[in-house]
Amino acid sequence: MRVLVDADACPVKNEIKIAAKQFDVLVILVSSYDHALREEEGIQVVKVDRGKESADLYIVNHLRAGDVVVTQDYGLAALVLAKRAYALSERGVIYDADNIEFLLDRRHTSAKIRRGGGRTKGPKKFTTEDRDTFSEKFLKLLHDLQDKH
Repeated sequence: MRVLVDADACPVKNEIKIAAKQFDVLVILVSSYDHALREEEGIQVVKVDRGKESADLYIVNHLRAGDVVVTQDYGLAALVLAKRAYALSERGVIYDADNIEFLLDRRHTSAKIRRGGGRTKGPKKFTTEDRDTFSEKFLKLLHDLQDKH
């Protein structure tokens, strides 16, 4: 098991590093060349082009069943689930078969509204509570997966 992170705008990279170290799990941070991330023990950094989907494509192409992916992108999460891996958001939402279709549909509906000139709400401001929820859910997921293997 490895943890792959859609790292460009990820606000919980430090929490991921701390938790992964506890479980001795490799973390792969995938980001564009615009971001200054450094490798350290247990942390691999992969730089990709600035293209909108470059990090997502790298993650999908290098993902293995049983890996964990941290992303806020529902499309990437759906692909992760299709490859029998695990996905969760930076706010601690675990993506699964029960919620991914709803999330993709909501994203599609919002995009249609915006294309038609309408306005939709963006994401809420990231809070300390979001950070704590992520840490709790991420640690539990790693624990549960380690128990499985």
